[in-house]
Amino acid sequence: MSAKKKKQSNSPLRVIIILVLLGLLAYKHQLFDGKLLENIPTIESNEEKPEILTSPHLKRKGYTLSYNADYKTPQWVAWELTKKETKGKEGRTNKFLPDPDVRGAKAYTGDYTKSGYDRGHMAPAADMKWNKQAMEESFYMSNICPQNPNLNRGDWNDLEEKSRQWAKKYGAVYIACGPIYDTKRPKRIGNNKVAVPHAFYKVILINDKKNPQAIGFIFPNSAGHKPLKKYMVTVDSVEKRTDIDFFPALPDEIENRIEAELVQELP
Repeated sequence: MSAKKKKQSNSPLRVIIILVLLGLLAYKHQLFDGKLLENIPTIESNEEKPEILTSPHLKRKGYTLSYNADYKTPQWVAWELTKKETKGKEGRTNKFLPDPDVRGAKAYTGDYTKSGYDRGHMAPAADMKWNKQAMEESFYMSNICPQNPNLNRGDWNDLEEKSRQWAKKYGAVYIACGPIYDTKRPKRIGNNKVAVPHAFYKVILINDKKNPQAIGFIFPNSAGHKPLKKYMVTVDSVEKRTDIDFFPALPDEIENRIEAELVQELP
């Protein structure tokens, strides 16, 4: 495992996302030695904090997420997208629903009405066309964040499409994304006080055993209609901004290297 010189955290957020991404990689493609999972600590629920769910994370048909009940947005959403899944035919439901598994405070679609922000998917509906349940669950409000329309319909959408192209080309990609809050008192919208992110991150791992490639992006929540290269950063940069170690089993040189091939493919 790569030893990074960065602030260590024992928070459930950090450990759970390691579990999710390592589990996907190790189980499906045996990219890493299974012994790496042995030293990951057990997660216990914290009943003293009402914003913590009974289950530390929510497993959906097509994705896994960690939910922030204070902000009413996800902390992170992670999923695998395979070449086969990009060929699904399931249509969009366009039916945004409160998450039935979120305990306590939650967001409703009406919180976004006339707010000036789109209901921005983290795990996109277009990645869930392979299954009806996966499509329906992608519209749960726990998978949604307030996004500037220029970002949601512009560059964020462009990267979603590029991720699908990479899945078709390489066979599978692993994606994690979520909101970034630069202050503890962000802007709020709606009756349920949904927090508006200052920015969004996305990290993508292309699981090529001969040449694994990882790439990161950070989008300010006002961006739109710029080349994706403008938002491209190393995965390490995203980790420092979010305090999440996305791919701890990857060598630093892979995480920190911006792959020339991927860069050339970006619009």
